[in-house]
Amino acid sequence: MATLARGGAVRSPGPSFPLHPNPMNHDSSPLLFGSPRVDGQTISTAEQPARWQSLVDLHGPAGAAARVQGDFAVAMTLADGSTFMAVDRFAVHSLCYRVDGSTLRFAARADQLGASEIDAQGLFDYLYFHIVPSPRTVFDGVQRLPPGHCAHFKDGQLQVTPYWVPRFEPARQASFGALKEEFGQLLRQAVRRQLGSGPAACFLSGGTDSSTVAGVLAEVADGPVTCYSIGFEAEGYDEMAFARTAARHFGCRHQELYVTPDDLVRDIPKVAAFYDQPFGNSSALPSYHCALHARADGVERMLAGDGGDELFGGNSRYATQKVFDWYQMVPLALRTHLLEPLLRQGFVASVPVLKRGPGYVRLANTPLPDRGQAFNLLRRLGFDQVLSDAMLAQVDAASVALQQRAVWAEAEAADELNRHLAYDWRYTLAECDLPKVCGTTRLAGIDVAFPMLDDDLLAFSMRLPAEYKLKGMKLRWFFKEALRGFLPDEIITKKKQGFGLPFGVWMVRHAGLQALAKDALASLDQRGIFRAGFTQQLLQQRLPEHPHYYGTMVWLLLMLEHWLRHHQPGFRLQA
Repeated sequence: MATLARGGAVRSPGPSFPLHPNPMNHDSSPLLFGSPRVDGQTISTAEQPARWQSLVDLHGPAGAAARVQGDFAVAMTLADGSTFMAVDRFAVHSLCYRVDGSTLRFAARADQLGASEIDAQGLFDYLYFHIVPSPRTVFDGVQRLPPGHCAHFKDGQLQVTPYWVPRFEPARQASFGALKEEFGQLLRQAVRRQLGSGPAACFLSGGTDSSTVAGVLAEVADGPVTCYSIGFEAEGYDEMAFARTAARHFGCRHQELYVTPDDLVRDIPKVAAFYDQPFGNSSALPSYHCALHARADGVERMLAGDGGDELFGGNSRYATQKVFDWYQMVPLALRTHLLEPLLRQGFVASVPVLKRGPGYVRLANTPLPDRGQAFNLLRRLGFDQVLSDAMLAQVDAASVALQQRAVWAEAEAADELNRHLAYDWRYTLAECDLPKVCGTTRLAGIDVAFPMLDDDLLAFSMRLPAEYKLKGMKLRWFFKEALRGFLPDEIITKKKQGFGLPFGVWMVRHAGLQALAKDALASLDQRGIFRAGFTQQLLQQRLPEHPHYYGTMVWLLLMLEHWLRHHQPGFRLQA
């Protein structure tokens, strides 16, 4: 019979707060995180083991997980000695595991499962995605349960199964008025469900989602609401004026904090080291400062607005892909016998109105999700121009596209837009934005909740007609129209920015950041991952040419080196 073991304590350079009940230190103790609900009722931590056991007995592992809502992660020994694991639909709470013979070990973090070798493929995935997407981790032999999945380990055999896949069933007859009323009720219900017992507080970037959460929170909270915003002294990056507008409109107490390059120099090593894997979303630093400020005010839980863009069609790439799709509406004969031969002619490059044509046609003829990777930073720089021969010999560069295509195909959707939304639920939300916010708030010592990802709002979004999400070229049309009059007009019409960090812009003019990056990349050069001369060329030539674009790669390498210094200081890729 299989035996069970659990990982050790979190190792971090900063505070580690038990924001959820921690399991006891013996082999049969469960891991239980989050606030799962069954039939609309939240299950207390004490009740969860018995309730999960009952659900698995009645419905099996996948059926049990499918009947639970809310955010959760569970790993526990069942009455028959087998092990059951599951995470919620967005994997708000991470669950990692490894199989050692007849032993299944699990933990909340990948670095809690004992000493493991760094997996070269995991490093490649980090450089490609800027995170390490599940089910892989950066550690050889350690896996992470993907969102919407459960697992059952019995008699030494592990079966990992999706218990939920996005299923879009748009209403055939949609009344805007009825949908608007339902939407408002669901928003208020979602925020009420996520309210903690302490002071009411939320992130406020000044965008549509965070402003909506702030406004609804101001309506339903018993006491005053405090909103926390981050600003940057860099043109084109600062949204503080919009955050002020939203806070003033809803009568919230507004706490403003400006992050500086000196803050980054101080905190990059701490934030990089705290994550259990290399993590390259630069918005983590502003999120951490927001949460740290809130913690100093006595806040125990913050609400975040993540999810609205992905559920209701708010990202500009959705409109961009629609432009490429128009080409497929041109009759095939006209495309293949006239337009495409014409655009292959040499004179096209000298004609302003035509010179972009070949690139447009090439992308338009590339199906999604591959089309979306045309601008991937690592791909554009060239794998063989960035990575060492030893690194390339140990990775499968084609695997990233295969994984993306599989995720793209999973959703049950009749139209490309909804399929794209579901794809972003995995890569943008579950793998990137949510770990960013969850990790940095945990480092600051507070909890976080995501009302926009409430199960009932999620179901509502899957019933909403696709043309209500992207109407012509108007992003998140329904969301904005339904909230017109509730949100300030300036918020509805503004361009999206968020907590984007002006790292590259600061890099080219701040000596402290330059010294930090130079030191980190020089150290990284000794680890055998990158081709000789690449990091120097990146810092000395490419970064000054295009600070915003190449600053992203500098950030990825900087965070990777500081993560390695903490977790695997002696790591060097073996040829």
